[in-house]
Amino acid sequence: MSRNSHLTVAAGETETMINMKNLLYLISVLSLFQCVTCQISLTQPGAVTVKPSEVLQLTCKVTGASLTDSSKIWAVHWVRDPAGKGLEWLGGIWYNTGTRYAQSLQGRITVSRVGM
Repeated sequence: MSRNSHLTVAAGETETMINMKNLLYLISVLSLFQCVTCQISLTQPGAVTVKPSEVLQLTCKVTGASLTDSSKIWAVHWVRDPAGKGLEWLGGIWYNTGTRYAQSLQGRITVSRVGM
């Protein structure tokens, strides 16, 4: 069983160099005692330059559990770690397809599921 979650972020007004290894961390809100056999991995490029009007897409692959089964995975959240700043929550998607986004990114970010 393999399911994916996608994060899409539209670039801001200036060209942005994004080093994904240092910038983005995936935080998964899991029921640790029930989800010990599931794995979550992030597919990402090493470094990407995103220009205005371009889109950055990252994929999180979940195996061993379903994103629709709240007894295994309640939600998947995306967080970035900008250099010199603290962690910043970007958004998340819940087992029931509900999504929420950071207010500062409203209209510029989308988290979705594929392969359901």
